[in-house]
Amino acid sequence: MRQNDEETLNSLYNLILDPATREWERSLLSSIKNALENGANFDEQLAKLEADLRPLALRNNLTPNVADFYNHMTGHAAADVSFDFTKHAIDDLTYQDSAIFAGGCFWCMVEPFETLDGIVSVLSGYTGGHVAHPTYDQVSGKYTGHVEAVEIIFDTRIIQYADLVKLYWQLTDPTDEFGQFQDRGSQYRPVIFVKDKHQQQIAEKSKQQLADSGKYKQPIVTSIEPATVFWPAENYHQQFYKKNLTRYKRIERARQQFLTFQRLQSKLRTELSRFTKKQG
Repeated sequence: MRQNDEETLNSLYNLILDPATREWERSLLSSIKNALENGANFDEQLAKLEADLRPLALRNNLTPNVADFYNHMTGHAAADVSFDFTKHAIDDLTYQDSAIFAGGCFWCMVEPFETLDGIVSVLSGYTGGHVAHPTYDQVSGKYTGHVEAVEIIFDTRIIQYADLVKLYWQLTDPTDEFGQFQDRGSQYRPVIFVKDKHQQQIAEKSKQQLADSGKYKQPIVTSIEPATVFWPAENYHQQFYKKNLTRYKRIERARQQFLTFQRLQSKLRTELSRFTKKQG
């Protein structure tokens, strides 16, 4: 759906003022805004802006809010869907609870949880850092100490926190403290953020059981840390698996191939151990 002229100008103003907008993006947006204010043809200027942004858009290298603007401008409806942040809230203190997990790129952490029965909402965001209102560029640049994570609101009548922890282990590589899969860096380290003693006890017990299982040859390095402020990521990142299905499937496939290989190694190691014991 094409924005009208006034909406487009407002969007340009907001993006220019947005501290998360990169300088080269801001210069392009400012140039178009000035031309429009001076009476330039609207369609021609938008076409020029689309052409200037296209090379970076095709490489998925625009900042999130500029990417949203580009998708809206070009009619990419699926990627332009806005996440309703107001609905991500606990509205029933008796039967709802929340959990926070970090396990690499948050794009691949949403669908597995969101499609479970009893899940109210899953939000991608940043946590564990020391800067308020961090942007994607800041977190990616390792300037804030945050990790990419998901916050899950769930109905305790249908699903329990222990169930979420169990699924979390299946989605991540708990032996890799320097990132997850193809995602490298401290912003991708695996962490279970616990909000209270109850969650901490469940997470620690589950982690110990995993370590005792002998499934992994290397130590379990996933950390369990107190939950801190969870900052929502930009709209572009919310429910990425729905907005950018092709790219999501490619990334998810690579993760699953690694996990499948890892599980096969574990199975072979277990079988070898059993065989050795029998021979002894």
